Formats: sequence, C-alpha cells, structure tokens
Amino acid sequence: MGKHVFTKDEVRQMVKDEDIHFLRVMFTDLLGTIKSVDLPVSQLDKLMDNKIMFDGSSIDGFVRIEESDMYLYPDMSTWLAFPWGAEHGKVARVICSVYKTDGTPFEGDPRNNLKRVLEDMRKMGFKDFNIGPEPEFFLFKTDEKGNPTTNLNDKENYFDMEPADPGEDCRRDIVLALEKMGFDVEAAHHEVAPGQHEVDFKYSDALEAADNIQTFKFVVKTIAKKYGFHATFMPKPLSGINGSGMHLNMSLFSQDGSNAFFDENDKDKLSATAYHFLGGLMKHARSYTAICNPIVNSYKRLVPGYEAPVYVAWSTSNRSPLVRIPSDRGMGTRLELRSADPSANPYLAIAAVLEAGLDGLRNNLPPIHNVDENIYTMTKGERAEKDIRDLPDTLHNALKSLAADEVIKSSMGEHLYNSFMEAKTREYASYRQHVSDWERQHYLEQY
Repeated sequence: MGKHVFTKDEVRQMVKDEDIHFLRVMFTDLLGTIKSVDLPVSQLDKLMDNKIMFDGSSIDGFVRIEESDMYLYPDMSTWLAFPWGAEHGKVARVICSVYKTDGTPFEGDPRNNLKRVLEDMRKMGFKDFNIGPEPEFFLFKTDEKGNPTTNLNDKENYFDMEPADPGEDCRRDIVLALEKMGFDVEAAHHEVAPGQHEVDFKYSDALEAADNIQTFKFVVKTIAKKYGFHATFMPKPLSGINGSGMHLNMSLFSQDGSNAFFDENDKDKLSATAYHFLGGLMKHARSYTAICNPIVNSYKRLVPGYEAPVYVAWSTSNRSPLVRIPSDRGMGTRLELRSADPSANPYLAIAAVLEAGLDGLRNNLPPIHNVDENIYTMTKGERAEKDIRDLPDTLHNALKSLAADEVIKSSMGEHLYNSFMEAKTREYASYRQHVSDWERQHYLEQY
C-alpha cells in the first residue's frame, strides 16, 4: 500500500498551516520503549537533512560508550500533528530510523531490523506482510499525586455499555484522536475484565503496523492521563481476571495485490502458502514466545482459564489455540496469532513471526496440530497423543527455546539478539531473587 512520503515543501507548509512549534522525533529501543527527542521547529531543516544526532550509549541495548554517536533519519511518511494543542503551540511527530556515523543503518535499531526481514520476504516474491493488531489495555485510577493505583475505573464486562463506565468517555476520546491522526479504527469496546479496553485498527503493512502500535500506546497513555487514569499495557496487572493480549492478524500478499493465503479450491479455502506459513508458526512457537511475550509478567497471562493460549495448536473453529483462522476468506484470509501481548516490541515481534512463517515456506513445513476440540478439557495423555506441546510457562524457558533456534535468532540479527538475551537473562535473575507476598503467605507460618 505504501504511505505518502511528504516532501520538504509539504512539511514546511503543514508546519505553517497547523501552527506547529515543536517536533517530537521518535524511535524505539530494544525493549520496545518509545524514545523521543523534542526539537524546536527551527530545527526542521536539520532534521529533514538527517543531521540530528544523539548519544546511542544512553539507550538500553544500543551501543557502548566508544561508538555512541548516532543519527536519526526521519521517515517522512510518518509525519503527523498531534490533535491536542500544547500551551506553547502544537507538536508534530515523525518516526525515525537510527543510522551510524558512516551512513549505514544501525543493526541495533528494531525498526531497521524489521525492514531487513521484510526485504528477505520481498526476495521470496511477496509484496506485503499485513498486520492487523488488537492491543488491549487497562485503565487504573491515579492517586492525588498522579501515581497509578490498582483501583479499576469500573466494574463493567465485555461490550458493556455506559453509563456505568467512566472509561467510556476516555476510550471515545482515544478513538477520536486516533481518527484525527489518520487511523482507521475498526472497533473499540470494553473487554472481558473490569477496567479493560480494546481498540482494533485496520490492517496495514508490517512496518506501518508496528509504527501504529507505538503511536497507539503513546496516544492511549496521553489521553488516559487527562482523565485521571493510568493506562497500562502490562499483560497481567491483576490476579484472577483476564490479562491483556495483542492478537496479531497476519496475511502475506502477492506481487499482484492478491492475498497469498487464499485458495478457492481448498476445502478450507487456504493456500499451500498459508499452510506452510502456519507450519513455520507451529514449529517455532516456543522460541518466538520469548519475543512476543518478553517480560516475566507475560507468563502470568499464558495460563489456562483466562482465554489466553497455552498450547501450540491451530484451528479454524475453536478459540483456544495459539493460532486461529478467522472465517473471512478472499482478501480477508488471515492467521490470528493469539499469544502475543502488548509488552512486546512490535518491530521485533512482527519480524519474528514473519521469519517463522518464511521458514515454513522455504522448507514446505506441514501445519501439524490442527485441533478442533477444546484443548483445555484434554488430559495430558490426550495432548501428548496429538503431539500438542505447551507454550513456555516462564520467561526463563522461553529464552532457552529462543537460544536453541537459529531461525528465530536470525529474525533479530546478532546485535539485537545478544542485547536482548543479556537484558532478559538479567531481568529473570532479578525476579528469581525477589521473595513475593504469595510466598510469605504460604510458607512463613507453615515452615
């Protein structure tokens, strides 16, 4: 599809028309955190000439001190004005890629990495990898100092209507802001858990989809704050209720613009391409879990009983497996990965699932584990008979699977993989050393 890349003259005109005073130059670090450099609008020409520099050693997982100078190259198709005014004039943002001083893309930039994997996909004859994300989040009340509490803003349930839901106005405002910014919002509703919301936006090509997820998170947090809420994308903020996922609907498109996953003549109307891609998603599921569910807390969501997937299986009919194939066909044919959560770095997660699928295509992998009955009611023996494996149950186990999988490691490249493993191994070690309230409640008196 390709978005319009604004020319320098068009950008200057928009700055004038929309009374832009500040530029927010955004990029994403290893852990998926949005970083930004704020510039006065007088720096616009310098930005458009790729001359904005920053210290890479100050960013998590980037580089060591001695090679710290980095440049931000703006992607002018991502230029947009935020729909809220600041007291000192409006702010426009542009998403950048990180480059080294020699003018080559920096391998430690997750956005550059996704572009690299997409290039491999194009060499295999495909035009686009489209992603439709479904990120969920919770709205918590803040205290008088503005710090987040764990008090929910409501007691509503799935699709519930106002007036009992004060989060409704906040969510409506989020949708309006997104639409003003050019998002095509398909649905926005209350989720199963109290205080939980979901906004689905129309699919777009992989790079734009990852940019959109990052923009979405920023908008949600900004508007929630205005309403006195703290929006969190933490996968499982509270025990005993559903966690927040970020289902990824994905489809490959051919050069002629047709959906490569659709085949009129198959009984399920799925192409060989779809089946092999699915085979790759099944084969590498345990390894890309480390990237799609990258924090300790992610694994509190991937447990039986709360709608999140636990087993490596796929189905066209039931909703419990890792990959579901929604009923749409034709241009809407897609695979829905249900395990990913919104703590994932979208650039790394999309690159990982694409690489898994491409491996399925390169090696004609069969899509084993089609399961139409409810996996949760099967015994361990019945699952073993059908060769249905479990997803990793801790970040530690997911990292072990990742370390043993050359294909998924290659989806990150060496620099990102090493930085990721180092950061995540440290994170898990710190978690292991922490003694929780649960442990004290259960063991302090008993032993």
